[in-house]
Amino acid sequence: MEIIPLTSAQKTRLRGLGQTLEASVKLGKAGITPAFTREIVRLLAARELVKLRFEGADRHERAALITQIETISSSVCVGAVGHTALFYLQNPDPEKRVVTV
Repeated sequence: MEIIPLTSAQKTRLRGLGQTLEASVKLGKAGITPAFTREIVRLLAARELVKLRFEGADRHERAALITQIETISSSVCVGAVGHTALFYLQNPDPEKRVVTV
């Protein structure tokens, strides 16, 4: 799936929408497992915008994990603050899109 680049205005809008979201998934000490991968892909397909909470990872680990998650899920991290990150993946079917950017 091709990742469509977002403008800074689109990222700002998505971050605003993400402020009202609860963390949908948590990434613990086990790291990126097959179960975690299935769950993040499922959530992105259903919601397009997913907030993730990191448990027990330092700043450098979180940066590396964000890159890995973007790669395995074909999503884009639109913002990361502290122990949370917000990922976006636009649904390829315009009629099934939940989030408008």
